[in-house]
Amino acid sequence: MAIGSGLGAQIGIAAETTYGTFVAPSKFIEFTKESLVLKKTTAQSSGIAAGRLMALSSRRVVTQKEVSGSLDLEVTNKGMGLLLQALMGTTVTPVQQESTDAYLQTHTLADTAGKSLSIQAGIPLTTGTVTDKSFVGCKVISAEFSCEVGGMLTASFEFDGKDCSEAQTLATASYSNMSPFNFMQMALKTGTYASETALDGVRKVSVKIERPQAVDRFYANQSALKAEPISNDLVKITGSLEMDYVATTIDDLHTSDGATALVWEFVGPVIETTYNETFRIKLPAIKVDDAPPTVEGFDVVRPTFNFTALYDGTNAVAIEYISADTTL
Repeated sequence: MAIGSGLGAQIGIAAETTYGTFVAPSKFIEFTKESLVLKKTTAQSSGIAAGRLMALSSRRVVTQKEVSGSLDLEVTNKGMGLLLQALMGTTVTPVQQESTDAYLQTHTLADTAGKSLSIQAGIPLTTGTVTDKSFVGCKVISAEFSCEVGGMLTASFEFDGKDCSEAQTLATASYSNMSPFNFMQMALKTGTYASETALDGVRKVSVKIERPQAVDRFYANQSALKAEPISNDLVKITGSLEMDYVATTIDDLHTSDGATALVWEFVGPVIETTYNETFRIKLPAIKVDDAPPTVEGFDVVRPTFNFTALYDGTNAVAIEYISADTTL
């Protein structure tokens, strides 16, 4: 029996071969919060019957079903590959670095067609019995990464899904020894692409990647369930830099509307030889939108610069992830 509270909960994920067809979990995520739910649309008959004062229970019908919600977690040194692949779209195979135990995953921006997940949530009753909710056809709609002074690197993934089953067998959760990336390991660099240099004064960084998709593809012959969402707008990547006003580097970019490359990375312990646990977001071009520095009192001037990432015409947005994972 599990603990009859959130302490007994679990989340397992697996990549689907066919959109909306359940695959038993292959990875178990240490999460901080989840809000995945089945949403149903109902219709109630408005037929008139002599003397009946309330709507009839038997004449309410479910006309469509879908899943929505989010998964919040700390970004760790293992087990992130499936989520990153579902976000970025590229089919990734970890590449061994020389003959070491370090493996590099390079997730570049691509269409997410065919990239869906089965997500199985174990929700404990107060009795300690863990109930199964298996969400299928889960597509990543957006993900936001954030880290600030004294904190860990966190991520929030938003999903759109096809359906939920409570008839699957709840998988037995197992966890590898995972460590979270954190502020001590954080570096923020800007400048010419591939020659970026450290930016001083940075206290907090956030980056949000949005994957707009047509999530309303409900058709006849589909039993009230949707077809796989497809991309229907440009990818939007935005972020913010909270920093002490130690230099005018970012402020000048706001004034000129000039572009700079940005690399946000976390470098952890050595896996082997010269290869460290790494999480890195590479944005070849950003432009600063607003929030130049202002003085609001006696304290240190501390602006938050909001930016938008754009295509530089040559280089792809990428997330690089070095871990000991040999598979996603």
